[in-house]
Amino acid sequence: MTDSLLQSFKLKHLNLKNRIITTSHEPAYNEDGFPKDRYVAYHLERAKGGIAMTMTAGSTVVSKDSPPSFDNIHAYKDEVVPWIKKLTEAIHDQDCKIMIQLTHLGRRTSWNKGDWLPSISSGKHREPAHKAFPKVAESWDIERIIKEYGDAAERMKEGGMDGVELEGQGHLIGQFLSPLTNELETEYGGSLENRLRFTLDVLSDIRNKVGQKFIVGIRCVFDEVEKGGITKSDGLKIAKILSDSGLIDYLNINRGRIHTDPILTKHIPIQGMKSAPHLEFAGEIKKEVNLPIFHASKISDVATARYAISNGLVDMIGMTRGHLADPHIVKKIKEKREDDIRPCVGATYCLDRIYQGEEALCIHNAATGRELKFPNIISKSKIKKKIVVVGAGPGGLEAARIAAERGHEVIVFEAAPDPGGQIRLCAKSARRKDMMGIIDWRMQQCIKKNVKFNFNIIAETQDVINENPDTIIIATGGMPNLELFETKKDLENVFTSWDIISGDVKLAENILIYDEAGDHTAMQSAEIAIEKGSTVEFMTPDRLISSEIMGMNLTPYLKNLQNKKITYSIAKRLIDVSIKGNKLNAIIGSDYDENFKHSSTYDQIFLNYGVKPLDELYFNLVSFSKNEGEVNYTKFINGESQNIIKNKNNKFNLYRIGDAVSSRNIHAAIYDALRLVINL
Repeated sequence: MTDSLLQSFKLKHLNLKNRIITTSHEPAYNEDGFPKDRYVAYHLERAKGGIAMTMTAGSTVVSKDSPPSFDNIHAYKDEVVPWIKKLTEAIHDQDCKIMIQLTHLGRRTSWNKGDWLPSISSGKHREPAHKAFPKVAESWDIERIIKEYGDAAERMKEGGMDGVELEGQGHLIGQFLSPLTNELETEYGGSLENRLRFTLDVLSDIRNKVGQKFIVGIRCVFDEVEKGGITKSDGLKIAKILSDSGLIDYLNINRGRIHTDPILTKHIPIQGMKSAPHLEFAGEIKKEVNLPIFHASKISDVATARYAISNGLVDMIGMTRGHLADPHIVKKIKEKREDDIRPCVGATYCLDRIYQGEEALCIHNAATGRELKFPNIISKSKIKKKIVVVGAGPGGLEAARIAAERGHEVIVFEAAPDPGGQIRLCAKSARRKDMMGIIDWRMQQCIKKNVKFNFNIIAETQDVINENPDTIIIATGGMPNLELFETKKDLENVFTSWDIISGDVKLAENILIYDEAGDHTAMQSAEIAIEKGSTVEFMTPDRLISSEIMGMNLTPYLKNLQNKKITYSIAKRLIDVSIKGNKLNAIIGSDYDENFKHSSTYDQIFLNYGVKPLDELYFNLVSFSKNEGEVNYTKFINGESQNIIKNKNNKFNLYRIGDAVSSRNIHAAIYDALRLVINL
């Protein structure tokens, strides 16, 4: 019996070879507003992986007054066409279809980007996420933008696209459609039919310009799940009107709103939230309309995707974040290798970076977005070597995995009884337990390639030398830093956030968590401390709390800490700590006022101050190595073989990666391993 996911599907005149797509998303890899080589390489890798269709550029902007808030492609420029052609030709060569999403961002952007034109909307209120107060659209704006949508679609057709999709949630079309954001008193405001008029006029202009043999779809919200917004009943009416219009070829079903981080996470769930929360809703829409239905929203595993298709809930299923983690999902399904699929762990590192104006990256696939330099399929080395890796955290396991894929003999030493390093710590919170997928997948891959593991061993200098290795990679991570810059020594009588998370310390009533790293660790420890009954003061020298946790990931912390026994103190710096009776006295200053200084007493003080590298073994080995630990950064950046020889009489090369170098993050450790080992 044919796997339901591998069944073909006829979309109007298009033959889609299976039921898996990537829905439109903007990875922010374009250059000068155009999809150049890096952009092509990213989508090409997923096409090679077997998907039926890649939907690009969520969203390509159609007008000058829709500045590229997410580094969007500029569809309003004629110069985009040759670059679109290069992209479409590359994808078509892989027997894969390709579409592009068009939009006017409306108020979902900022006025101080692009050409500094005012943002525009169907109402005067700002979107909280982007904070620009929009101009209310005049009749000439509406006429102009309708035409610009059609012109952009023409350019995409000229560039070889198989179709275009309109973004109708939260962007200008969605702003016109929603009674929450449409304040117009013209034929484009008021009743549902009037609010839908802008969408239909845009679709009519597009269809008149591209003809019938070109796919036109819309990704639209059919239930805003908010008082005063589009209701489920309204959504069914919208779906039927669009279906009966004859202007579109499919509906891509969205639910919810996207104007704030907390609301956005309901629409695009992150780690610890329910998988596929809107799938059944998409199935309800499908029953009511005579159009193919597309859907994507945390469909991160093959089983859920298969359920969606097998049960007729949708016709095409989007696994977009899943394909950032592993671009070869379909290929592995075909080859009966589903257990080899690198899992999406829901960290949302990809989207959070986009919403901060950065490029999309996967937390544990460092090749994503770097396809021009780094492959997803590891080639064999011509010479078999013996590699010793010390440390079985994410960086060490990635180094071991790649080395084993290269065909090398790999031995791993780990001091703990289990792999995972700091990830085991963060996974102690139920909401973040999926992070262990980063470790579990790598362990599985390493075991398949006969990597030898030595747990419960604190590797000494002679232990690793005795293995007679060609290369030693130190991935020992780090331990919490207790040294304040101001004291120049480890503080006594204080603990770290790790102590809270691990449960190693019995918590007192009144505690201070001092956060200078700004990462998950402090917030996670605050959650746990409050759950156990402590009253928490959360202090940072920064002007914002948790500056390294991006918006979508910060949301569940702030939600869980609302109306709890926590006080936030920003722009305050911990200078020193002393004992005062049976309490601790904190001396507190501020970077913003040199005359500000006071003291406060607490039962306990916990620091989150980054980690200090566990580098003793590395430095003990330096003199025994050929390269004395030195790295050629130019070759490292390009993933090329290292060739530094400083002591030719020694046998092995020595390197260190991840937190064993300096306090960074999971992606950095994995990226270090990839760059170092890919041509080892």
